[in-house]
Amino acid sequence: MADTTDSAQETATAGNQPARAEPRLKLSSQYIKDLSFENPNAPQIYSELTAESGIDVTINVDLTHMQDRLYEVVLSISVKANAKERAAFVIELEFAGLATPAQRVPDEEVEHLMLTEVPRHLFPFARAIIGDVTRDGGFPPLLINPIDFEELFRHRQETDRKLADAGAN
Repeated sequence: MADTTDSAQETATAGNQPARAEPRLKLSSQYIKDLSFENPNAPQIYSELTAESGIDVTINVDLTHMQDRLYEVVLSISVKANAKERAAFVIELEFAGLATPAQRVPDEEVEHLMLTEVPRHLFPFARAIIGDVTRDGGFPPLLINPIDFEELFRHRQETDRKLADAGAN
């Protein structure tokens, strides 16, 4: 179970003993929601792999309010690899977690917390799954570079704002 705290990790108590601050977030569960690996051109594709083979990675984060202050956050990762203009492999992974923000987190901050902090905790596990699946599929393990989920959140907000503006016109 993961938890995140404010920047102040400890607070003083009456006896001047340090006490751990209440976590801003509790991640109670994480799980593979969906996983697909396709190797459509095996075994010929193995002889066609080169350093110039292309890999396209797409990442998305979705949020579902389950009940009270419980949310499901789904980190979706899509990977398409090509060699000599043919599909080498395709991976679709939905890795999810159930998270609860602390009561002290204002409602207007919950979405930001869920779409930035929860995927930050889920990502290393999803990355390991992708690496294992590519290796088990006969390819070198794919290690996805770290993701700036704060930037992904800002991009999402900007896209939503543009769509709202276009709909208003």
